[in-house]
Amino acid sequence: MEDVKLEFPSLPQCKEDAEEWTYPMRREMQEILPGLFLGPYSSAMKSKLPILQKYGITHIICIRQNIEANFVKPNFQQLFRYLVLDIADNPVENIIRYFPMTKEFIDGSLQTGGKVLVHGNAGISRSAAFVIAYIMETFGMKYRDAFAYVQERRFCINPNAGFVHQLQKCHSYWAPGWLSQLSVCLWLRS
Repeated sequence: MEDVKLEFPSLPQCKEDAEEWTYPMRREMQEILPGLFLGPYSSAMKSKLPILQKYGITHIICIRQNIEANFVKPNFQQLFRYLVLDIADNPVENIIRYFPMTKEFIDGSLQTGGKVLVHGNAGISRSAAFVIAYIMETFGMKYRDAFAYVQERRFCINPNAGFVHQLQKCHSYWAPGWLSQLSVCLWLRS
């Protein structure tokens, strides 16, 4: 059987002018890849509209659990395209099943010149796991490398142990185009 060599795009390098991380930065969004931002809900609140517009955000992925829906919610549905995911920050929560739709949403935005903010409540666990997953699949990276890449830009990330396990478990199956077909099947088999 012939070996198949997968080719992935190159991962953008760190910005040379990257700021040194300070604790208050956890309340702000950071650009992880060109056009892909990660942050807390506070970076998408009504008072932050000028900042979202300044950075050219066009799409927002809002990750929350049901009990947070009253305060973690889309604030600008008339201005931005939203993907809202109701996901608990719980180690037994199956997040893999949401990866195909989030990748499609992010890719669709970036391919049309848009910019995406991915946020949860704190921008530390759920939303970070989704950004890490996106980088793993898009650039063919292992979990620890994708985690380090994201953490260089948003130091406070800390996906819960269950999310880390899911990302580590399935990274070897990820290749461009495979995730949408395999992710749910692989997770359901486990």
